[in-house]
Parts: sequence; structure tokens; C-alpha cells
Amino acid sequence: MKLAVVSAVVLLVVLVAWPVSAGRKDLPGTGGYGGDDDGGDDDTQSWFPLDNQLSLNYYDKICPNFEKIVDNKVREWTKSDASLGPALLRLIFHDCGVTGCDASVLLDYEGTERRSPASKNLRGFELIDDIKSELEKSCPGLASCADILTAASRAATVQLGGPYWPNAYGRRDSKASYARDVEKVPSGRRDVTALLETFQSYGLNILDLVVLSGAHTIGQAYCGTIQSRLYNYNGTSGTDPSIEPKYADYLRRKCRWATETVSLDAITPAVFDNQYYINLQKNMGVLTTDQELVKDPRTAPLVKAFAEQPPQMFRQQFAVSMAKLVNVGVLTGEDRTGEIRKVCSKSNSGAAY
Repeated sequence: MKLAVVSAVVLLVVLVAWPVSAGRKDLPGTGGYGGDDDGGDDDTQSWFPLDNQLSLNYYDKICPNFEKIVDNKVREWTKSDASLGPALLRLIFHDCGVTGCDASVLLDYEGTERRSPASKNLRGFELIDDIKSELEKSCPGLASCADILTAASRAATVQLGGPYWPNAYGRRDSKASYARDVEKVPSGRRDVTALLETFQSYGLNILDLVVLSGAHTIGQAYCGTIQSRLYNYNGTSGTDPSIEPKYADYLRRKCRWATETVSLDAITPAVFDNQYYINLQKNMGVLTTDQELVKDPRTAPLVKAFAEQPPQMFRQQFAVSMAKLVNVGVLTGEDRTGEIRKVCSKSNSGAAY
């Protein structure tokens, strides 16, 4: 009975958040690419977690084709390599999860986040560079790399069949990046308490944790990240007993080599849906952190709610949580430490801080 009450309360919280982004006036073709919004009623302002210096209309006059250029480039690149879509989502998570959404992950010199061993499998840098190059032709010196990465992650999500959310712009790029800071990014082996502490430090909550974990409905993981669950769990030379036996057999066959990859969602790996949560209830989570969401009594009811409700509920809440994530720790025009880089991989001074 107690669990049923908790589930009902959790579901109510989710449903309250669900309609927030349902009225999507900002969709491409209806004002989302700047300048043609009629200024009518829009509930965005009442829920959108705006930084004081960010604006939904930031590029409307100074770079009106900003979102079109980003969207077209993401479509062009993902058409030839579909795996870049999930890669962009992972890239924004790693950027925002270190020192905030400041494009620090894009800086490329010795000792940066990008050069950290924990970042070795990150991808999408060349795509961001291509977008930046195109924007420099259209509106030189005006579009920050942080804004580009933010817009590209949304474009990739939409092109994967995921939800749209309104982005506010006006971020500045960091001038420095440190490999030591990468340890702040949640790893695939943390428990829920550690994950929640990290998310709360970003100003996010337990609902955001479960929802953003749902990004694992698409994409792949390197087998090296899960081999400890498959071949020597807790030093037993065996497999994590919490993994569904047939699925464990499949993973062992698939992951003989650390460089192999496995889909994070074994059932619908190319569809942005709620199958990830259904899989977790069947003990088919790939990463330790995935399966921990079912084991922990604080997160299990949320997993159950998203597994049992229509996929659209997860999609809408994902939009809300992403809109919060991309505003974590941003630098703005009032921050002297920020700049608009000319090249996303280098600070304008060229100095290695």
C-alpha cells in the first residue's frame, strides 16, 4: 500500500511537469528559428529556467539563421553517421557536468578535459567545428561554441525522434579547461546516492536524474565499461547476478573485447522511447548506474512510472529536464572569464591555462 501511494505521488509529479512543454510554439517552422514569433501567449516564460543574461530571442537580430545552420549541419553529418546523434547528447552531458555548459570540453590542448582518459571516447568535435566555421561566415564573432553545442544537442535529439525544447542563448565560452575536473562527470559505476549528490550540485533533482538517464534509450556503450559486471563481478570471477541470465549470456558473447560496443537499449536501440525503463524492470540495464535506478527505493517508483506510461510522457519530461541541464553553470556577457571563441578548440588568446 505504501509503495502504491509513493508511485501515485511520483506519477502526479511527472504528470504535472508533462504539459509544460506540450504547447510547442517554438517548433521549427513555427517561430523556432527566430524572428517570426507573433508574440502571442506562450507559457515558456513561466517555467523555463532562464539565466538572467540568457534570452530565447538572443540571435533573432544578430544571427537570425543560427538555428537553421546548426540544424542543417547536424542533419548533414548524422545522415552519413547516425551514431553522431547520441554522441552529441553525450558530449553536452560531459560539458555541462564538469564546470557548467561553457564549451570547456571542446578546448584541445595538453591537460584539458578533452585530453582526459575519461573523455577518450567522446565524439562530435569535428561536427561542432564545422558548424562554427559556417556560422563565422554568416555572423562572425557572434555565436559562442557553448551555444552551438547546446543547439546541436537539441537538433540531434529531434532528429533521433526525441522531443524539442526551447533554448535560451547568450552563453560565453570558457577560456580554460582542466582534465582533473572530469571526475565530476557521473561515471557508469556510481550508486544512486553519489549520482543524486552530483545532480543536486547542478541544481537538478531526482526526477531529472531518472529522466536524463533515459537518454540511454539510444546510443551504445563500450564493452570495457561493463566487463567488470560480466567477468569478475566484485572479484568473484562471475557475472553480476542482478543481470537477467539470458541477457547476461548475450552480453558476455558480445563483449569479449573492451573495444566492442553494445546498445544501451537492447530492444529498440534506434528509437527514442521509454523502452529503457521497461528494460530496467526486466534487469536488462547495461551500466551499473542504469540498474541501480531500479534497486534504489527513491528512484524505482519513477522508473516504474515511465515504464508503464505512454512514451510521450517520458519524451515531454525529457524536454523539461534538458532545458534545465543546458543552463547549468553558464557564463554570460557579465562574466569576465568568458569569451566567444573564434575556433572552438582554442581560446582566443591561444594560451594554455
